[in-house]
Amino acid sequence: MSAVIWLLISLPLGAGAVLGVTGTRCNRLVPALGVAVAVATLGVAVAAAVTRPQSSAPLFAGMRAGLAVDGLSAFMVVTVAAVTTAVLAFAAGEFGSDENRGRLFGLMLVFSGAMLVTVTATTLPLLLMAWEVMGATSWALIGYWWRRPERVRAADTAFLTTRTADLGLYLAAGAAVAGGAGSLDLRALPDAPSPWLHVITGGVVVAALGKSAQLPFSFWLSRAMQGPSPVSALLHSATMVAAGAYLLLRLHPLLAATGWAGPLVAWTGAVTALFLGVVAVAQRDLKQLLAASTSSQLGFMVLAAGSGGIAAGTTQLVAHAATKSGLFLAAGAWLTALGTKHLPALRGAARTYRLLGTAFTVGALTLAGLPPLSLWAAKDEVLASAYAESTGLYAVGLAAAAVAAVYSIKALWYVTQPLPDDPEAGYDTERDGTRRTARTTPAPLLVLTFAAAVLGVLALPGPASWLKRLVGAPDEPSPKPWEVGLSVGVAFAAAGLAWWWASRPAPLPRPAVRWARGWLHLERAAHTVVVRPVLGLARALAVFDDRVVDGAVRQVARGGLATARIAGRVDDGIDAAVRQTARGGLAGARLAGRADDGGIDAAVDAVAAGARGLGRAARRPQTGLLHQYYAQAALGFAVLVLIVLLVR
Repeated sequence: MSAVIWLLISLPLGAGAVLGVTGTRCNRLVPALGVAVAVATLGVAVAAAVTRPQSSAPLFAGMRAGLAVDGLSAFMVVTVAAVTTAVLAFAAGEFGSDENRGRLFGLMLVFSGAMLVTVTATTLPLLLMAWEVMGATSWALIGYWWRRPERVRAADTAFLTTRTADLGLYLAAGAAVAGGAGSLDLRALPDAPSPWLHVITGGVVVAALGKSAQLPFSFWLSRAMQGPSPVSALLHSATMVAAGAYLLLRLHPLLAATGWAGPLVAWTGAVTALFLGVVAVAQRDLKQLLAASTSSQLGFMVLAAGSGGIAAGTTQLVAHAATKSGLFLAAGAWLTALGTKHLPALRGAARTYRLLGTAFTVGALTLAGLPPLSLWAAKDEVLASAYAESTGLYAVGLAAAAVAAVYSIKALWYVTQPLPDDPEAGYDTERDGTRRTARTTPAPLLVLTFAAAVLGVLALPGPASWLKRLVGAPDEPSPKPWEVGLSVGVAFAAAGLAWWWASRPAPLPRPAVRWARGWLHLERAAHTVVVRPVLGLARALAVFDDRVVDGAVRQVARGGLATARIAGRVDDGIDAAVRQTARGGLAGARLAGRADDGGIDAAVDAVAAGARGLGRAARRPQTGLLHQYYAQAALGFAVLVLIVLLVR
């Protein structure tokens, strides 16, 4: 049975790696092959969810690579595989033969494989490896159109921000080893002694919040929208951003063991849900609105993880994955057809492309949390857990749910309005639109829309009780009738207000609107607090290197030259002595001359040549390019691992 779980991760990872290196050589076959691999992975994921396999293998001395599918990960493996299949089916018609399909489909399969490892890993080293692969492939996918500098800068921002937060996992792993958890099994982390327990928890929390774009890391999600629409749909629905929320749900016992981590995580999620919801309301770009709403919706999952709502957070995660991936795909189809994602330019888009309009309408109403659609029921479960924890948490979560209705209805209002007199005037602002949708668009979009509408059954009393037992939280609270009624009233009131006010300017001061539209200026703050000081330190170190280190090297070189001159004078003296001796015997003088030329002079020349060679070799790695330093570090790490393995 363990073969199932190894097949689950090796199929997308192996096939993705093969497709990725084919490049454009098999462009016509790549989409079909990619979708076939995704469908096969989905079949294996369903089998794994039913059979619950587990396996482990030796990794390092005293550490194992563990994989298992339990109740929580069973939902995740099916969700990840299903969303990947839908997104790849959509992408098959969106990318023409002039694009590098092999690289795109290969990277997306490798990325989904890394996510499958993340959700099934039972040991921290394997989780770290998958976490790293997700970060690297997300960087490559966001910067897929690498010939455009702004896309590369966006990928770099997303990569460096998440990498900074990812250092928390390394800190957690080091603290776990120091605290005696030698096996690094995730289930053993809550048993670590103090103070290592608090260090482990802090590292995990920082890494999870960074990956899930929670405050203060949220701004990277805005920059990630520079990637292709299928990439946005995959990374920002069920995979990368969901990984952090999933990790917090998985490690809730670790949060509870500290006493402080649960409330911190819950309040961070609630505040992110509210503030990033306000950011979404302020956006005039459809993909930016969906990105901010992703961060906001993930806030509900983080709120559930912090307040002990494991089943509620799982329901929210699965329902949001189907909803948001469908909305991103619809936005991508409009971008391809009309060449724009600017909301005012998309007036009437739902009327022009009725299938897309229908799917987007269902997705937007689901995102708004209106009954009887899935996110309405999921949010009530989350809010019930929040209310059991704190009335303040419940109030902030309810306010965030109202804001969710506002930004969802705002997007829906624009695309369902009648066409303006000259709609073409707003098109083709970002690319030349095709004025049609691909043949591969309807099927995945309809499947995701249907799932978004019906997954709320997981929150009904019977299925909800089953899900709570499945994830090991049978005593998790359910919403009371008054909570359900209040949330319904708030959602409808906010939706009605948003529809009525949609065409009017926001009743807020212009600076507040600019602040919200600029994603709370978090990126600017990061540059001020982190980037500029780091660059300043780097410049200072460069000056230190030039003036002190290089100066010392130059002084050593001057000393060497001086020594060489002294040696030369000594050599001249020796030559004089030799010449003096030579007067006594010509044969002895010739022999001494050969010894002098071939020995002393040759040794001095060899020392000088060696110093020059070492200087040239030392300069070669110092290119100033971050990715080459990263590659050198990775190569060094690989060599160290090989040495450890060979010595052992």
